[in-house]
Amino acid sequence: MSESDKKLSVITKAIDDKKGFDVKVLDVSHLTPIAEYFVIASGNSSTQVMAIADEIESQMFLAGYDKMSNMEGYHSGRWILIDYNDIIVHVFHKDERDFYNLERLWTRIDN
Repeated sequence: MSESDKKLSVITKAIDDKKGFDVKVLDVSHLTPIAEYFVIASGNSSTQVMAIADEIESQMFLAGYDKMSNMEGYHSGRWILIDYNDIIVHVFHKDERDFYNLERLWTRIDN
Protein backbone atom coordinates (compact mmCIF):
# COMPACT_ATOMS: atom_id res chain seq x y z
CA MET A 1 0.00 0.00 0.00
CA SER A 2 1.46 3.36 -1.00
CA GLU A 3 1.82 6.28 1.39
CA SER A 4 -0.95 8.15 -0.47
CA ASP A 5 -3.25 5.14 -0.12
CA LYS A 6 -2.58 5.06 3.63
CA LYS A 7 -3.41 8.77 3.88
CA LEU A 8 -6.58 8.25 1.83
CA SER A 9 -7.67 5.54 4.25
CA VAL A 10 -7.20 7.82 7.27
CA ILE A 11 -9.01 10.71 5.55
CA THR A 12 -12.00 8.70 4.34
CA LYS A 13 -12.41 7.03 7.75
CA ALA A 14 -12.34 10.44 9.47
CA ILE A 15 -15.04 11.68 7.08
CA ASP A 16 -17.14 8.59 7.76
CA ASP A 17 -16.67 8.96 11.53
CA LYS A 18 -18.30 12.41 11.36
CA LYS A 19 -21.09 11.20 9.07
CA GLY A 20 -19.82 12.99 5.98
CA PHE A 21 -21.50 11.77 2.82
CA ASP A 22 -21.18 11.55 -0.95
CA VAL A 23 -17.42 10.95 -0.64
CA LYS A 24 -15.56 10.88 -3.94
CA VAL A 25 -11.87 10.20 -4.46
CA LEU A 26 -10.59 11.52 -7.77
CA ASP A 27 -7.22 10.44 -9.14
CA VAL A 28 -5.94 13.68 -10.68
CA SER A 29 -2.29 12.63 -10.93
CA HIS A 30 -2.44 12.49 -14.72
CA LEU A 31 -4.24 15.84 -14.98
CA THR A 32 -2.28 18.18 -12.74
CA PRO A 33 1.03 18.31 -10.88
CA ILE A 34 -0.58 19.89 -7.79
CA ALA A 35 -1.82 16.62 -6.26
CA GLU A 36 -2.31 12.92 -6.80
CA TYR A 37 -5.84 12.81 -5.39
CA PHE A 38 -8.75 15.09 -4.63
CA VAL A 39 -11.13 13.91 -1.92
CA ILE A 40 -14.54 15.55 -2.04
CA ALA A 41 -17.11 15.13 0.74
CA SER A 42 -20.26 16.82 1.98
CA GLY A 43 -21.83 17.80 5.28
CA ASN A 44 -25.37 18.96 6.05
CA SER A 45 -24.42 22.08 8.01
CA SER A 46 -21.49 24.42 8.57
CA THR A 47 -21.01 22.85 11.99
CA GLN A 48 -20.77 19.37 10.49
CA VAL A 49 -18.40 20.57 7.74
CA MET A 50 -16.08 22.05 10.40
CA ALA A 51 -16.35 18.87 12.51
CA ILE A 52 -15.33 16.77 9.50
CA ALA A 53 -12.32 19.03 8.84
CA ASP A 54 -11.35 18.87 12.53
CA GLU A 55 -11.59 15.06 12.52
CA ILE A 56 -9.47 14.78 9.39
CA GLU A 57 -6.80 17.02 10.90
CA SER A 58 -6.87 15.13 14.21
CA GLN A 59 -6.76 11.64 12.68
CA MET A 60 -4.02 12.58 10.22
CA PHE A 61 -1.94 13.96 13.11
CA LEU A 62 -2.50 10.79 15.17
CA ALA A 63 -1.47 8.68 12.16
CA GLY A 64 1.77 10.65 11.87
CA TYR A 65 0.77 12.80 8.90
CA ASP A 66 1.06 16.18 10.57
CA LYS A 67 2.47 17.97 7.53
CA MET A 68 -0.67 19.77 6.40
CA SER A 69 0.35 22.53 4.00
CA ASN A 70 -2.72 24.68 4.30
CA MET A 71 -6.36 24.90 5.33
CA GLU A 72 -8.73 27.45 3.80
CA GLY A 73 -12.37 28.31 4.42
CA TYR A 74 -12.65 26.92 7.93
CA HIS A 75 -14.30 29.95 9.50
CA SER A 76 -17.18 30.05 7.03
CA GLY A 77 -17.72 26.29 7.19
CA ARG A 78 -19.15 26.25 3.68
CA TRP A 79 -16.17 24.92 1.69
CA ILE A 80 -13.05 23.86 3.55
CA LEU A 81 -9.96 22.96 1.59
CA ILE A 82 -7.27 20.93 3.36
CA ASP A 83 -3.97 20.52 1.52
CA TYR A 84 -1.76 17.55 2.36
CA ASN A 85 0.42 18.13 -0.74
CA ASP A 86 -0.32 14.84 -2.52
CA ILE A 87 -3.97 14.82 -1.38
CA ILE A 88 -6.27 17.82 -1.40
CA VAL A 89 -9.48 17.44 0.58
CA HIS A 90 -12.58 19.51 -0.19
CA VAL A 91 -15.27 19.39 2.50
CA PHE A 92 -18.40 21.14 1.27
CA HIS A 93 -21.69 22.21 2.75
CA LYS A 94 -24.13 20.26 0.57
CA ASP A 95 -25.46 23.45 -1.09
CA GLU A 96 -21.98 24.60 -2.16
CA ARG A 97 -21.16 21.10 -3.36
CA ASP A 98 -24.16 21.16 -5.68
CA PHE A 99 -23.31 24.66 -6.92
CA TYR A 100 -19.59 24.17 -7.64
CA ASN A 101 -19.80 20.53 -8.79
CA LEU A 102 -16.05 19.90 -8.82
CA GLU A 103 -16.53 16.33 -10.02
CA ARG A 104 -18.04 17.58 -13.27
CA LEU A 105 -15.21 20.07 -13.76
CA TRP A 106 -12.46 17.46 -13.35
CA THR A 107 -14.36 14.92 -15.47
CA ARG A 108 -14.53 17.45 -18.31
CA ILE A 109 -10.81 18.13 -18.05
CA ASP A 110 -10.11 14.40 -18.15
CA ASN A 111 -12.07 13.85 -21.39
